[in-house]
Amino acid sequence: MVRAGAKPTLCWLLLIHSIPPQPAYFRAKVGKRLARVGAVAIKNSVYVLPAKESTREDFQWIAREIVQDGGEATVCDARFVEGLQNDHVEALFRAAREADYVQLGEEARSALQDLGRKARRGDERSGQAQVELGRLKKRLTEILTIDFFGAPGREAAEAAIATIEKRLEAEAPLASSPRKMTISDFHGRTWVTRKNVHVDRIASAWLVLRFIDPKAKLKFVPGQGYRAKDDEVTFDMFEATFTHIGDRCTFEVLVDTFALKDPGLRAIAEIVHDIDIKDGRFARPEAPGFASLVAAIALTRRDDDARIAFGGEILDAVLELYRRKRTTPEEP
Repeated sequence: MVRAGAKPTLCWLLLIHSIPPQPAYFRAKVGKRLARVGAVAIKNSVYVLPAKESTREDFQWIAREIVQDGGEATVCDARFVEGLQNDHVEALFRAAREADYVQLGEEARSALQDLGRKARRGDERSGQAQVELGRLKKRLTEILTIDFFGAPGREAAEAAIATIEKRLEAEAPLASSPRKMTISDFHGRTWVTRKNVHVDRIASAWLVLRFIDPKAKLKFVPGQGYRAKDDEVTFDMFEATFTHIGDRCTFEVLVDTFALKDPGLRAIAEIVHDIDIKDGRFARPEAPGFASLVAAIALTRRDDDARIAFGGEILDAVLELYRRKRTTPEEP
C-alpha cells in the first residue's frame, strides 16, 4: 500500500548484457553506445536509464546490436527495493553529466585562449574558432539531451561557449561587466532560475534574499525553453539577466554588479567559484567541505525552496564567521 502523499517511486530501465571477449573492439563499441545515450553502470555489465519511451528505444537498439554480434542482452523495467536507492542512482547520473560539463568547459576555455584577444572574424584563428564553436555547441546539446536530473556544471560550460560566440561576433570584450545597477531597481520582482538548484543558484538566491530584496519571490523552471515575464529577473540560466560572465560565476557577478561590500562576501564568492567553476583559481581550503555540505543538501532536500532555506542558514553562519575573521586582504 502506498501512503497518501508519498512520492511515487521512480521506475528504471536496466540493460543486462554479456559480451564475448572477441573481437576486442566490440566491447568498446558497446561502451561508446551506452555512453552516448547517457546510461550509467550500477554493476559490471548492468546499466540503468530512467524509464522513458526514448530511453527504452535506446536500450532496445543497443540490446539488438549486442545479440546480432553474438552476445546476450536483456532489457527490463526495475524498481530499487533494497541496496541501491533512487537518490543514489540519480547521484550517479548527476556525477556523470557533471564530468561531461566540466570537460566541455575546459575545452571551451582552451579554445578561447587559442582565439586570443585580437582575433577578428576574418582572420585564420577566428575561422578555426568558428569550427570549434560549432563542435562545442553540438556537444553541449548532446549532454543536455542525456542530463536527466539537472547536473551541476552546465551553466559554467554554457557561459564559456557563449563567451566564445560573443567574442567572434565582436559584441563585447572578454569578461566585460554589466553596468552597475541600484538595488531598488530590483525590489518587488520574481527571481527565476533552473530547477534542482545547486551551489551557485543556492548561494545566489541567498544573496538576493539577504542583500537585494528580502521579499523577493523565487521561481524554479525547466532549464530550456522558458520565456521570462516582464517583472521577472532570471539568474544562473543561459542568457539570463544575471549569469556567468567570462570565468566568473553568477554569485560573483551579482556581488560585483551591485557593488556589495559586506565583509565576508568576497570569501564566500571565492568558495562558490572554486566549487562551481572547478578551475582552482582561489584554492580555498574550505571549498571541499562546503561542496560536501551542498551535495548533502541536494541529496536530502528534493524541494528547491527547502535547499535554499537550508543552504541559507549555513551561508548566514559562514558570513558571520568571515565578518569576524576578516583575514583575507580582499575583504574590507
